Amino acid sequence: MIPKYSRVLLKISGEALAGLNGFGIDEAVLSKIVNQIAKVHDAGVEIGIVVGGGNFWRGRQGGKMDRTTADHMGMLATVINALAMQDALERAGVMTRVQTALDITKVAEPFIARRANRHLEKGRVVIFGCGTGSPFFTTDTAAALRANEIHAQALLLAKNIDGVYDSDPRKNPSAQKFDTITPKDYIEKGLSVMDTAAVSLCSENDIPIIAFGLAENDSIMRVVCGEKIGTRILS
Repeated sequence: MIPKYSRVLLKISGEALAGLNGFGIDEAVLSKIVNQIAKVHDAGVEIGIVVGGGNFWRGRQGGKMDRTTADHMGMLATVINALAMQDALERAGVMTRVQTALDITKVAEPFIARRANRHLEKGRVVIFGCGTGSPFFTTDTAAALRANEIHAQALLLAKNIDGVYDSDPRKNPSAQKFDTITPKDYIEKGLSVMDTAAVSLCSENDIPIIAFGLAENDSIMRVVCGEKIGTRILS
């Protein structure tokens, strides 16, 4: 298969890394994801990754906790996932760098867009941790922001479900899947696979979002090569 895109931003949720356990990192799941990423990398595609932290902590779990504190805890959770993914990728022979939006220089580089782009040009996978570095923003927004900063040709949204539906298919067996949907329709319908700020940011800069099921065989490679799986959110 011939890649359609030469540079992509891959967003992976923390929940995806937890597998059926629902918490922490499932090594078998991580290995499958890394093997897919390695194949795409070996095909010559430059890859940036934003990983969530919901397998360890979500800001809304904080209850009465100060929202800023809860969100900073969530940012640190993404670093755990980023380092685990870096280790797994490098064991698979893929050179990787982790950059974080909060300074944690003992374990990762600070995020600098020019440096990230240089790493990508040199064939390194770059994993972006700590979201945007600011509270009140999701890692979806971070993914859209980083996609723009690295000039990605597409944002690949790897999910536990195989696309965007008009309602939650896990709760509604009659839910209808969209093959394509415009950002305007996505926002007006109140859909929630990705937050509206992220969808708007990609729309404004003509970056297509492709939401697809991570569990499908070779799904990352298939999306990168232009196969029509999942849902495309584009104008």
